[in-house]
Amino acid sequence: MVKFIDFIAVDYIMNILAIQSSSNKDGLTATLAEAVLKGFKEAGGETELIHLNLMDIKTCLACDTGWGQCRKGDCILKDEFEVLRKKIGSADAFVFATPVYWGDLSESAKRFLDRLRRVETFSGRGTCKGKKAIGITAAGGSGNGAVKSLLNLEDYLRRIGFEVIDLVPVTKFTKDYKIPMLAEAGRHLAG
Repeated sequence: MVKFIDFIAVDYIMNILAIQSSSNKDGLTATLAEAVLKGFKEAGGETELIHLNLMDIKTCLACDTGWGQCRKGDCILKDEFEVLRKKIGSADAFVFATPVYWGDLSESAKRFLDRLRRVETFSGRGTCKGKKAIGITAAGGSGNGAVKSLLNLEDYLRRIGFEVIDLVPVTKFTKDYKIPMLAEAGRHLAG
């Protein structure tokens, strides 16, 4: 006897996680991350925004004479790092937005990305591998350092396995035309 199975077409809803690392939850950096999320949501996706500075993320200890137990995939520090890593793992796409401080990524961005790089690079877990990502740097004050810090962000994202589809430096002088562009990038990611 042959059995026929009916397949029900289920629409998969894409989801995106954005992490912004500014202490100002309503500032330029958060606005840029929210623009991507807005476009993604308009295209039918689900979104989540994490304010990194509200999370307990400790500084890497470079344990085991610098190599770290994290090379096996588990960090010894007990904080909210693993919560974020699991959220990245379950997301279809990723946005990381950081303000520019002293020509570089914010301190909280570096702290989190240093840990993520250590755990992901050698563990073989592949939490980030092949996930589409957008990196954004926001230079509010003088506008200086947006591109320089973006190069550092790109290095982090690529090293841990993301497929970087766009890198966007934004200053207070360019935000008016880059915000709609970031919303379009979000629509593109969900499509």
